[in-house]
Amino acid sequence: MFDLIYAGGLLMLPLLFCSLVAIAIIIERSWSLSRARVLPKYALAQVWAWLQNEQLDAAKLTQIRRASPLGRLLSVGLQNSQFGRAAMIEAIEQAASQVIHELERYLEILGTIAAITPLLGLLGTVVGMIRVFADIMLVGTGDANALAGGISEALITTAAGLCIAIPAYGAHRAFLRRIDSLVLGLELESMKLVDALHSEKSVELRGAGE
Repeated sequence: MFDLIYAGGLLMLPLLFCSLVAIAIIIERSWSLSRARVLPKYALAQVWAWLQNEQLDAAKLTQIRRASPLGRLLSVGLQNSQFGRAAMIEAIEQAASQVIHELERYLEILGTIAAITPLLGLLGTVVGMIRVFADIMLVGTGDANALAGGISEALITTAAGLCIAIPAYGAHRAFLRRIDSLVLGLELESMKLVDALHSEKSVELRGAGE
């Protein structure tokens, strides 16, 4: 492992740094974007039970807001429910924009890593090939094994860049799809609360994902 890093030259250092950052982001986002953390299953049902039993107070509202992104939207909606349906929806939408921004945290960095690591790898290969051709000019092509070894070392950075970029790009796309699904769930659950408070139609309040 260390031999490969050494053979790849100085550009292996930024590639190694990018790989560590990508791994850290993937682990953190996998945990933060879990459905149980963003859309707790019975959050809406609990809020509705407190409302029905007249148990919803400032302490419970703070508890709801801190529990999850869904709880933040529900608490904002409840705080603005007395101003009417339109004001409640507008307040939820404003809070949702902040929630979405937090859900997308670090994904721009992950996408950048997926884009630049192949270029860093290619740059390392170009630099290595320049060094190989410089050696050919000095000593000729008599030692084929040394020439082949130099070319193989020059290609290490390209391989390393691709090994980092491919999983980083795949994770980036997967997280974006997961966020789209979570945002849809947040919207549906928030509108259930709005409809329950400001309409006569029957609303299912069992919880997210059911």
